[in-house]
Amino acid sequence: MPDERILVVDDDPSLLTLLKMRLRSMGFTVTACGSGEDARNLAQEDSYDFAILDLRLPDVDGLDLMEELHQSHSNLPVLILTAHGCIPNAVQAMKKGAYGYLTKPFDDKELQESIDKALTTKRMSQEIHRLQLLVNELYGLDNVVARSPQMHAVLQQVARVAKTDTTVCISGETGTGKEVIARVIHCNSPRVSKPFMAVNCAAIPETLFESELFGHLKGSFTGAHQNKRGLIHSADKGTLFLDEIGEMPLSLQGKLLRAIQNREILPVGGQVPIKIDVRILAATNKDLEQAVREGRFREDLYYRIHVVPLHLPPLRERREDIPSLAQFFLKRHAEHHKKVVKGFAPEAMQSLLTYGWPGNVRELENMIERSVVMSPQETITSEFIPLSTQEKGQPGSLQPLTEAKEAFERDYLQGLLRTTQGNISRASQIAGRYRADFYKLLKKYGLHPSDRSTDNSPRY
Repeated sequence: MPDERILVVDDDPSLLTLLKMRLRSMGFTVTACGSGEDARNLAQEDSYDFAILDLRLPDVDGLDLMEELHQSHSNLPVLILTAHGCIPNAVQAMKKGAYGYLTKPFDDKELQESIDKALTTKRMSQEIHRLQLLVNELYGLDNVVARSPQMHAVLQQVARVAKTDTTVCISGETGTGKEVIARVIHCNSPRVSKPFMAVNCAAIPETLFESELFGHLKGSFTGAHQNKRGLIHSADKGTLFLDEIGEMPLSLQGKLLRAIQNREILPVGGQVPIKIDVRILAATNKDLEQAVREGRFREDLYYRIHVVPLHLPPLRERREDIPSLAQFFLKRHAEHHKKVVKGFAPEAMQSLLTYGWPGNVRELENMIERSVVMSPQETITSEFIPLSTQEKGQPGSLQPLTEAKEAFERDYLQGLLRTTQGNISRASQIAGRYRADFYKLLKKYGLHPSDRSTDNSPRY
């Protein structure tokens, strides 16, 4: 309610005074006048959240004044005040766009209920608009950091497919931003106000996959103590993003195919299919064609999800994006960690530009966050961009891919443990991994949360 303004127009001075007192006691800012001419002038000079108009004014009909106000303030809710016995005129007012009417005399409760109803709708509309602006700021096409020709080409494809309902398969190495592109597609589609459900197919145990995706009925298996809506059903009218779809168990691929084809799902233990309206976006860092040839992925499902393929190039193939991405992440994490860090020294930026980035955009963001946290000054220098010359991908120093990835993962994990002081929750969040998966990585390289320079007690 703060700063909500109400315009009151009535030629009865005593009623006008009473309305001003009542509305101000309710917490509104009130502007009052006694004629249509005054009301027109006030509406030109200022904006209002609500208007109360007398049906009979000395110089204009209240309905005509309402229509004039709506020409310049189309979303202005208007309450018409009528004398007793003027119900037909009140009905006419509703037909012409009035929010409602009150018959004189009326009490405070009637007045407040009418205003609250109208302003609740207006407040919701304003909040939806604010959220839409926020969504566009985060996931609008114009706000995706992309300077390279390769990413411009990708965004042109995204712009074309977003407005449609077609199925899209996004491919690319780990960390290239496949989920970001999926959210951009959703946020620029007609389904933007509906759910976006992201499912990491690699993170769900095979024994739970069917129940998580399709839901189950109470008593359908041991431990099913109540009905559970599946992730597909939860995405109804919206978008379902199947990340790492190549990791989906082969035994469930047929059921997913039927769900996509028939637009219906059958929960575990269910007998009656449930109709769904879901757009499918899939992503993979695997070669699905190879998986089809090897019998690990159904060919019919491959063609069903591969209607429009989008490929995200790795960061090393679009180095023009690195400076803009680095500055974008620096600003984000400087604000998050409340640090005054404004840019990169030339040698630090050179290190970023020449590094191979096996972890792609995700690795770049993690590196920038670490440098923001550790840097004691406004400009990040090369000492806070710990990328060794062997890692930079120069032709004379290339390692076998497996060795390079393992060396990077081990160094990255050690650096992450130092940066977070052994805080596993924070470290797994920065790494974009579940805690259980993060512990598996530590175990793989024989690392422990205490493997850092200070404070040997891990925090959770």
